[in-house]
Amino acid sequence: MNAPLLEGLLGRYSLGIKYLGEPGPDAAQLRTMAEAALHAPDHERLVPFRFAVVRGAARERLAQLYMQAARDAGKPEATVQVDGERALRAPVTVAVVARIDLGHPVVPAHEQWCAVGGALANFMNAVHALGYAGKMLSGAKVRQPAIQAAFCGPGETLVGWIAIGTALRPPAAGHAKPGVDQVLSDWT
Repeated sequence: MNAPLLEGLLGRYSLGIKYLGEPGPDAAQLRTMAEAALHAPDHERLVPFRFAVVRGAARERLAQLYMQAARDAGKPEATVQVDGERALRAPVTVAVVARIDLGHPVVPAHEQWCAVGGALANFMNAVHALGYAGKMLSGAKVRQPAIQAAFCGPGETLVGWIAIGTALRPPAAGHAKPGVDQVLSDWT
């Protein structure tokens, strides 16, 4: 049994962007996170996902996209500004993009989506294992056409973003997961 690995998995938590600070992961660490994602279960090795890293000056472009999406949704200017600030809070943001082949002769779409989820989980576990914190974010922005166009090519779906940085506080108490007995039972 690999006790340190298991401890890491059982200790992983999500931390919102307002609690993420510098430094964020460097290029080598991001490559390690992507390598972990590539080790997720993936029937036929389709790799139905990719990651787009937003860091440095690209964060400002993401902020502009978020702000335009808020304006297009008719939000008040104060909310528009808050949405822009959200794009700038995390030191590194990673877009998660799915590439599902709906006509694959062997691997149905639901199995490809499972591979995307497994890759996301492995990426997030690597974030934690490398000493960073993060959170997967989605919401209405992933469906906004201009944001989709900025991140996706033909046949791709923007799943959301992983915000990554150094934890500025420990995980909040009171966010307990359900008990194992609620999710594990014998099939009879």
